[in-house]
Amino acid sequence: MKHFFRLALSIFCGFYSTLQAQQISKTPDFKLHKKGDYYVTWGYNREWFNKSDIHFTGPGYDFTLKDVKAVDRPSPINLDYVKWDTWSVPQFNLHVGYFISDKYSISVGWDHMKYVVDVPQTVKITGHIDPNISNPSISSNVPSGNYAGNYNNNDITLQPDFLTFEHTDGLNYASVDLERYDELWQSRKYKHVGVTLATGGGLGMIIPRSDVRFFGNGRNHFWNIAGWGSSLKAGLQFNIFKRVYLQTDFKIGYLELLNIHTTENTNVDKAQQHIIFYENYWVIGFRI
Repeated sequence: MKHFFRLALSIFCGFYSTLQAQQISKTPDFKLHKKGDYYVTWGYNREWFNKSDIHFTGPGYDFTLKDVKAVDRPSPINLDYVKWDTWSVPQFNLHVGYFISDKYSISVGWDHMKYVVDVPQTVKITGHIDPNISNPSISSNVPSGNYAGNYNNNDITLQPDFLTFEHTDGLNYASVDLERYDELWQSRKYKHVGVTLATGGGLGMIIPRSDVRFFGNGRNHFWNIAGWGSSLKAGLQFNIFKRVYLQTDFKIGYLELLNIHTTENTNVDKAQQHIIFYENYWVIGFRI
């Protein structure tokens, strides 16, 4: 993964240098980004995640799983992407923005990502699990079986009878972003055709819908504000028409999830984790 991002950065820097050398010397009389204009972008994404520690607490247990691996879950290419009742099933991005100047805009966005813990996998565990847990969290005690015990950085293999852990409806990042646009190249003949460097950063809330099964107990929970996040991004905007463009961005972000729903009673049972994610998305944009 590190090699992939180093290669992407090298290609991007080389492309940027080439376009800078070809940039029009005079200030163009046509401006793509105009103060007071609005824009909307829509598209789809892929994610990669660093390993994450997940801390579980509740009556009868308090333990941490260390360096847990997880992946995204992109939908296969099918009609879900275009049908009106399933368009939000795939991993998508939606942003609405307003230009506060010719170069800067403020946008609000929704990054619908998906996060799935690999099962099975072997990780380290520290803490304790009682023979029966979660009373009075749920209607009756939940037996923890062979997983009961005290742990001090021991190996444990995650199996479905112990844990399944997903943010698949999804790992939603709702953010407010400040963005900057710099023209890299503009056609002399068709002023609306060109390439723009887009950069920015954002802050926001994490609103997951977490599907967690804990010793056989759990459900696909409702959405909740579980924490906060921050991100930085950079990408290229390909201007093809006066009001329409394509854009691809690379984003890196930090998510702090403080209240992840686990069992049926969300008042006492919960999990916490922080996630570093890398995201690439392609969107189509409309200037209004």
